[in-house]
Amino acid sequence: MAATASQPLLETCGLGKSFPGVRALHQVDFRLLPGEIHVVMGQNGAGKSTLIKLLTGVYTPDSGEIKLSGQTIHPTSPEAAQALGISTVYQEVNLCPNLSVAENIFIGRLPRRWGRIDWAEAERLATRELAELNLHIDVSKPLADYPVAVQQMVAIARAMAREAQILILDEPTSSLDAGEVKQLFDAMRCLKEKGVAILFVTHFLDQVYAVADRITVLRNGERVGEYPVAELGRRELVSRMVGRDIAEQSTAAARADLCGQAAGAAFLSARGLGRHGAVRPLDLELRAGEVLGLSGLLGSGRTETARLLFGVDSPDCGELSLAEGGTRFRSPRDAIEAGLGYCPEDRKTEGIIAELTLRENIVLALQAKRGLFRFLSMRRQLALAQHYIELLGIKTPSTEKPIGQLSGGNQQKALLARWLATEPRMLILDEPTRGIDVAAKQEIMQQVLVLCGKGLAILFISSETEEVVRVSHRIAVLRDRAKAGELAGEEIDEQAVLRLIVGAEA
Repeated sequence: MAATASQPLLETCGLGKSFPGVRALHQVDFRLLPGEIHVVMGQNGAGKSTLIKLLTGVYTPDSGEIKLSGQTIHPTSPEAAQALGISTVYQEVNLCPNLSVAENIFIGRLPRRWGRIDWAEAERLATRELAELNLHIDVSKPLADYPVAVQQMVAIARAMAREAQILILDEPTSSLDAGEVKQLFDAMRCLKEKGVAILFVTHFLDQVYAVADRITVLRNGERVGEYPVAELGRRELVSRMVGRDIAEQSTAAARADLCGQAAGAAFLSARGLGRHGAVRPLDLELRAGEVLGLSGLLGSGRTETARLLFGVDSPDCGELSLAEGGTRFRSPRDAIEAGLGYCPEDRKTEGIIAELTLRENIVLALQAKRGLFRFLSMRRQLALAQHYIELLGIKTPSTEKPIGQLSGGNQQKALLARWLATEPRMLILDEPTRGIDVAAKQEIMQQVLVLCGKGLAILFISSETEEVVRVSHRIAVLRDRAKAGELAGEEIDEQAVLRLIVGAEA
């Protein structure tokens, strides 16, 4: 029996899942209607990922049931879920960049004629699928030739080519700029009009209110409630996510606090620092007890600048100088010995070591700084890990929990703990709030200001202009891999930053 507009297409009843020491989901009821965009919100660790993995057959539920069009289903794998019409597109696009767009859309089931692959038909069908999403590209080109936003659309087209009734989008916008997000939302609305039910997971409140019809809030593995978007304000949404009332300080008030603070002496200065193809020569100064924000669009050179400062990449020109004397870091180890720490943008591939425990990840940088022959005792490791777990509010059943099993926000806090354990004098934080919930963002941003108050020099990089404005004493703006300008004190507001980003006079 087909679902109607008022009858759920997908439904869970009393769904539960536990892991050793963790109750991930408990008695969760959820319903997804045909032709709606339904957002699932919650802090990291609230159970969003577990819910998705149960719906798509990655996990088997311990209790409860899943119904599709009123019939109980038991997906045992993602392939089985796809056969039922449930497809997922993740933040990290799971496609083959070396293959053509058409091959990616029809991989494993390319059309054949006379026993051979009919490439002309494959490209015709792929072009048609993408046109349904208002995307018109050359499908014969390798997927790698296109930006992440287009790759996301190809992943959606692949799901729809398999006749998906339900599309799950898990953090698809984390690596997209504003224009690319709009393109994705237009495609989602097209699918909605065709009756496709979309389960959308995001941490961006603006996106929730731009595209969603209904919201389900999860907290600590349980359902808090289900709400029409028009009936749930932003503050109420955040309060339900965290379980308490949130008194948000306005950006203007936060800026007033910062303007009254005086910075210390310069800790690190870059003069004419650049690398061909990465970032053009620029000047930056990091001062003790000050946050220098680094703003700009994706591809403007923000991460490339951070890598040069930390010695990950070698500059072609310019120099770095420390308060103690001139230097050029030949490797990250040189930077660590000089008192720098670096939390990279991609925590999963460049930050955490997922198989190691939380304790091992926290002490990693300190052990590297001490060298092989000054090994940290187990007692010291446990004491350090427990100290930072309590200091930063890392949610974990144990210091010995594999870090890969923690939520994104707790992984990010663990990376911050790793560098705090080295007692740094300067921290480079590249997108420290990406992919984490609203409450965890506020906690991390508050911690940044606390560290700054203790005399650390901090380089804060974020694609969210409001975040940079809120925490920065000064902001350097990059455009087209070059420094477009710098703002300080009362000059700083979002419009001033955006004017520099687009090339107008500040």
